[in-house]
Amino acid sequence: MATRTEDGVARGGSLARVLVYGLLLLAAAYFLLPLYVMLTTSFKTLGQISGGNLFALPAPFSLTGWQQAWSSACTGSDCTGLQHYFWNSVAFTVPAVLLSTAFGALNGYVLTKWRFKGSEIIFGLLLVGTFVPFQMFLLPMARVLGMIGLDNSVAGLTLVHSVYGVAFTTLFCRNYYVAIPDELVKAARIDGASFISTFRYVILPISTPILMVCVIWQFTQIWNDFLFGVVFTSGDAHPITVALNNLVNTSSTGIKRYNVDMAGAIITALPTLVVYIVAGRYFMRGLTAGAVKG
Repeated sequence: MATRTEDGVARGGSLARVLVYGLLLLAAAYFLLPLYVMLTTSFKTLGQISGGNLFALPAPFSLTGWQQAWSSACTGSDCTGLQHYFWNSVAFTVPAVLLSTAFGALNGYVLTKWRFKGSEIIFGLLLVGTFVPFQMFLLPMARVLGMIGLDNSVAGLTLVHSVYGVAFTTLFCRNYYVAIPDELVKAARIDGASFISTFRYVILPISTPILMVCVIWQFTQIWNDFLFGVVFTSGDAHPITVALNNLVNTSSTGIKRYNVDMAGAIITALPTLVVYIVAGRYFMRGLTAGAVKG
């Protein structure tokens, strides 16, 4: 009797496992279907797209869409293709991510391990900053950028994203550092470590998970931003998101180039995908590290 019961439980467990994996595979296929359509369409010619099946594989494969989406030829302040604007986005995203992450880590360290009068008020103001909509910053930032001579420039966009991102990175790092024992900082002080030395040699070495969270969050937000890019830049200073919008909505022949549009969308999305693949394993670890204290 016991053997029959155990066999029944085993068969039931196997059936449940098969059903679970089957549902997961169906869900994965459902969410990956748009990506499949984008990839296959990007490798088709316009003739294949207009006369073929949406889900059919390219026959033959064509790189024309990718070449037209990437190739860049500039006339005056306007460029065709995404190559020029891709490097624009790299030029402001990388320094903005590094600056906002560095200042966020330093702020989080100060607000948790070096308490001072009014620190809670400052943290509260930074917290409020994370809930302020983008649109409320547009006019003040545009005026400031014009006053300092950084309007319509990649450098100005770097400054905007760096300043706006500090509130988020400070919140992340502060919640993470709350869970770090105060005794580590006290021991460093007793040993004669300075403010910066304690941060560099004690705090930073154990901050990898939360720093990766900040990098992934900031990179995704900054790279994918459209609003700041279209408001604070113009012409050849546009980021790739604005250039992709222009690419999709313009055609010299009047014919919708779906292969070029799909290739451009994939090119635009690739950097964030690479960042998630490289650093994604730290993301959940860093998000939950300070969730039970502070």
